[in-house]
Amino acid sequence: MNLKKLHNVHFLGIGGIGMSALARWFNHIGVKVSGYDRTPSPLTASLESEGMKITYEDTMATIPTDVKADKDNTLIVWTPAMPKDSVQLNYFRDQGFDLMKRAAVLGMITSDMPTIAVAGTHGKTTTSSMIAHLLKSGGKNIAAFLGGITQNYQSNLILHDEDNKEVTVVVEADEFDRSFLHLHPNVAVVTSADPDHLDIYGDDKHMMEGFRAFVELISEHGKLYIHTKAYKKLGLDSMTRNLTILQYGIGEGEINAVNIEALPATFRFDYQNGSQQIKGLELRMPGFHNVENALPAISIALDLGMDEEAIRKGLLTYRGVKRRFEIWVQEEDRVFIDDYAHHPEEIRAFLTSVKAMYPQKKLTAVFQPHLFTRTRDFAKGFSESLSLADEIVLLDIYPARELPIEGVTASMLLEDITAPQKSLQTKEGLLDYLKASNIEVLVTIGAGDIDRLVSPIANWLRHEESKV
Repeated sequence: MNLKKLHNVHFLGIGGIGMSALARWFNHIGVKVSGYDRTPSPLTASLESEGMKITYEDTMATIPTDVKADKDNTLIVWTPAMPKDSVQLNYFRDQGFDLMKRAAVLGMITSDMPTIAVAGTHGKTTTSSMIAHLLKSGGKNIAAFLGGITQNYQSNLILHDEDNKEVTVVVEADEFDRSFLHLHPNVAVVTSADPDHLDIYGDDKHMMEGFRAFVELISEHGKLYIHTKAYKKLGLDSMTRNLTILQYGIGEGEINAVNIEALPATFRFDYQNGSQQIKGLELRMPGFHNVENALPAISIALDLGMDEEAIRKGLLTYRGVKRRFEIWVQEEDRVFIDDYAHHPEEIRAFLTSVKAMYPQKKLTAVFQPHLFTRTRDFAKGFSESLSLADEIVLLDIYPARELPIEGVTASMLLEDITAPQKSLQTKEGLLDYLKASNIEVLVTIGAGDIDRLVSPIANWLRHEESKV
């Protein structure tokens, strides 16, 4: 399919973070964009304000007439999250429309451009957005397809300068549904390779095979930046391809971070790559894991000719991604941070960093598990990582694309949580529960609809603070 000759692109699941970035891309280049999503959201509202037509009813009647009438010049982009009995999905299949998954379209768009692809079960959104910001702020001509809304650009798509033909693409490479195997990177980053999405891969072994297959896609004479732990899990010692592989981490690997200081709202560290050092870097997106995420970003910026001062300025002005260590309230007596973490290792990294920032304060964590299968598969890990907090409040499991599984509930995590205080609360009753609690440092964690509670909690805490 020639993407440049398209008249219409219709998205099934247009409100997804990755899908919406593609929708914005096609809209930008002048293709008529429409789509369906199950429920309205701030993201779909933004797309509509940009001129895209979106429906929230899965019916044939809501498919735009232009789409139905121009099958040969229309592309249907769909997500595996669409139910099998979707009216629109089955209509397009039955009528012989061209249907492609998001990742395949992204692979086609980037096939003839130098591409930096960032993969990993955790850290890929922050790392890819950090790479994009460093390069953009350093004057490099980049386009970026990201898995989150960047605070610097208020978008999940960063557009390149049309006047310059040399464009480098930064793309988040999603392992879900093996989507990242559609990409053709020249440079790749693997931030982590922990078991996840076992409903797709079946077991840890097959998931590691997926990541190794992604590494094999890197172009000849290309470069891979990989976290030391992921390198060991993937067993890349036996690779014989002509590929430069550099490991990174805190205090280990060819590229490492040393002299780390955890301060409220800021982490300070030194970058080290052999004899090359950049001292006293400041990152305003806190977290030990975010310091690690910065290492490949800095390395890639250096590879592309950026100097030390440009990198220092870029890191200092990087404001992060919505729902990734997002500080909503930062007062002497009250702190509130929201994070997207939904895997035991992500939660462990997040809570460890929060405790390092506020070592003398009580840490209360509200967690909404995401997916029945993930809760079942990693129950012990969730209980262990959540136990880092002083108080744990669990909400019911957010099902997303799944149906309930008998015996799998949020309460199954409670027994093995060793935090001094622990309870199960409803979303509707959470705010009242918090108001009756002793709050010093509060965090909300999860990838479901817990984000809808963030503003009410922040507004309450700010109001309380103003009365002091």
